Amino acid sequence: MTKVIHTENAPAAIGPYVQAVDLGSMVFTSGQIPVNPKTGEIPTDIVAQARQSLENVKAIIEQAGLTVGDIVKTTVFVKDLNDFATVNAEYEKFFKENNHPAFPARSCVEVARLPKDVGLEIEAIAVRK
Repeated sequence: MTKVIHTENAPAAIGPYVQAVDLGSMVFTSGQIPVNPKTGEIPTDIVAQARQSLENVKAIIEQAGLTVGDIVKTTVFVKDLNDFATVNAEYEKFFKENNHPAFPARSCVEVARLPKDVGLEIEAIAVRK
């Protein structure tokens, strides 16, 4: 049975989709842009944007009763692939701080444009053990 996941600790969906779906054994998040769920603000620098998107993913995963350590796959969409090394550094820091046993599998692609003209968007898949 599919369960819809929603938390006030991540931005509300801005279209006809949900923050995540929980299939029981797996949770799939929608792409998370770097919107602060409390203020609606978007950081201007790519490091802060990466951190906010990751924190939004974390809030959703935790609402599903899982942890960052349960994330097995992410997809990172960046507007400028020149930001790859900078985003990688923040991404690595986030997963280490959250005691991930190993980094998740990941794809990172450059895209022409993202909602609200942000610099990146991150989605995740987590597995319930």
